[in-house]
Amino acid sequence: MVKSRVKVIVKGIVQGVNFRYYAQRQAAKFNITGWVKNLPDGSVAAVFEGDEQDVEAMVQWCRRGPPSAHVTELIAQPEEYQGEFSSFSVKF
Repeated sequence: MVKSRVKVIVKGIVQGVNFRYYAQRQAAKFNITGWVKNLPDGSVAAVFEGDEQDVEAMVQWCRRGPPSAHVTELIAQPEEYQGEFSSFSVKF
């Protein structure tokens, strides 16, 4: 399997809607490692690592987010796979 890594910034109504909690659940579903955190400007940032198709599925999920989110923009930046994470975490 080809491994990949993507950093995303998700904008819109994405804080206060359990985005990070749902992202962690989705990451477990897709076998993704990395992290997710809220940013001071009201957006959410995340780094996903895993099999290429699983990372892409996670990015696609971020385009919608959880039921109460309203995503207006998603910036996805591919990065070099590093294999640095052993799990997926919520950063504070």
